[in-house]
Amino acid sequence: MEAKATAKYVRVSARKAGQICDLVRGKDVNEALAILKFIPRSSAEIIAKVVKSAKANAENNFEMDGDKLYISHIVANQGPTIKRFRPRAQGRATGIRKRTSHIEVVVKEK
Repeated sequence: MEAKATAKYVRVSARKAGQICDLVRGKDVNEALAILKFIPRSSAEIIAKVVKSAKANAENNFEMDGDKLYISHIVANQGPTIKRFRPRAQGRATGIRKRTSHIEVVVKEK
């Protein structure tokens, strides 16, 4: 039995979010939330929110025990890129890519 939660179109690059995902993969949910609380990255707050959502889904929808849950699968996939332009010297413009990501968390019971 597994429960999952997804956050789509999050305004953080998948590469930066993936580094935080690597820190909590395979850990207990409560331990992962404690780790994410003290990481000084904006993506850590977003990932913590998704982990809490997956935990709530497991407890409410599948009647799992919240203390026995662990993160079995967590990934930050690349979402669509928002493209913007910035004016530069001599009438030129350069592109700016604002990357987004889809964060997916799956929790299972031990």
